[in-house]
Amino acid sequence: MKLKFLLPFLFAVPAMAQTTVKQDAAIKQMGDEVSAQNIEAIVRKLVSFKTRHTLSDTTSKTTGIGAARNWIKAEYERYAAASGGRMKVEFDTFTQPSGGRIGKPTVLKNVLATLKGSDPSDTRVYIVSGHYDSRVNNVMDSASVAPGAVDDASGTAVSMEIARVMAKRSFPATIIFMAVVGEEQGLNGSTNVAKRALAEKWNIDAVLNNDIVGNTYGMDNGIKNNTTVRVFSEGVPSIAAKDARMITSLINNGGENDSPSRLLARYVKEVGERYVGHLDVKMVYRRDRFLRGGDQTPFLQNGFTAVRFTEMNEDFTRQHQDIRKEKGIDYGDLPDFADYPYIQKVARMNLSVLANLALAPAQPQNVGVSTSGLTNKTTLKWEEPKAGKKPAGYYILMRETINPYWERKIFVTGNEYTSEYSKDNYFFAVQAVDADGHESLAVYPKPVR
Repeated sequence: MKLKFLLPFLFAVPAMAQTTVKQDAAIKQMGDEVSAQNIEAIVRKLVSFKTRHTLSDTTSKTTGIGAARNWIKAEYERYAAASGGRMKVEFDTFTQPSGGRIGKPTVLKNVLATLKGSDPSDTRVYIVSGHYDSRVNNVMDSASVAPGAVDDASGTAVSMEIARVMAKRSFPATIIFMAVVGEEQGLNGSTNVAKRALAEKWNIDAVLNNDIVGNTYGMDNGIKNNTTVRVFSEGVPSIAAKDARMITSLINNGGENDSPSRLLARYVKEVGERYVGHLDVKMVYRRDRFLRGGDQTPFLQNGFTAVRFTEMNEDFTRQHQDIRKEKGIDYGDLPDFADYPYIQKVARMNLSVLANLALAPAQPQNVGVSTSGLTNKTTLKWEEPKAGKKPAGYYILMRETINPYWERKIFVTGNEYTSEYSKDNYFFAVQAVDADGHESLAVYPKPVR
């Protein structure tokens, strides 16, 4: 079976991602429906609750974390009305014990809107997340006004707005649109979901965490940048800390720059830039910002593939600040300082990646590179996905070891490929693709005899 429009070879310009071949009109249409005005309305509504501190009021209808989460759930339910019963909305409720930044046992609630996949045999799950709690200077201050417009009403708005758009469509795989609580108190909400996912054996293929994606001004450097977003991805997998064999394999065979999360980051760059104009997805080779963390971390620590999106240059006069004016400088994470067309771009990037993944075949299985003999060639072998739709074919991805992005994409229809280029000099991966060009995540091969 031949692809309708994809070329057998795709060459990258040095230091840039692959050249776009063609967009899926349906994905492009969904992206066009993402509204900067809706995003601004969501952010301003979240700010209107005065504080969304995790330990703030849960009984008021207008103020505090309780009012905020009830409104978020109601909005998701409103979007779900257009899904034909496919989207279900729930509170993920749990009791966080006292300790750290939680002064006493507290009932916390994440909000999950699950758009069930249309293919019963396709168990893949994709998650997009933002945290809806906020804070000021004192992380234990649950009473002061804490607008949290950019940190992280912006990320919550991304999850909510693309849920509104995507609820009207059908995808073979399942997508969960999530607003989590307790990020500022210690990643409480995301930790609960990650542990639940592990215990319930969710087949999570990717987690996209949006945290601080609404500012385009750099505090220290004065740079105004509304075209760049960072994607943070870990190299050595977090779970390798529990598995010495994984570290040994990385030492012996390489691949520390081809962890599942880093392969996801490359995918985000390629697909995001395919669909969103004037957007540079900047890969950052860290799990998160220096000595900091986010809601992707618990998923990584539980063995799932996850990345974090964050604006390129941060304004720290807006983050974790009491609202005040000091030495002529305004402080506070207020909605007037957010860049809503920029958040719209980030939302469109998230949507295009989720849609392309959820429409694509699942990853090829048991991808291996032959090591049975000494040769300057490279033989790759794999098995087709065990569930979901059958791929139209596969891409062999290839790049030099010093390059960050894939340089060649070679389309094949079988389950084996031999390259004239040596595995000693190049990195390879394999991804499944359907007849419309939707690609799965790539899989880095393991040595096999």
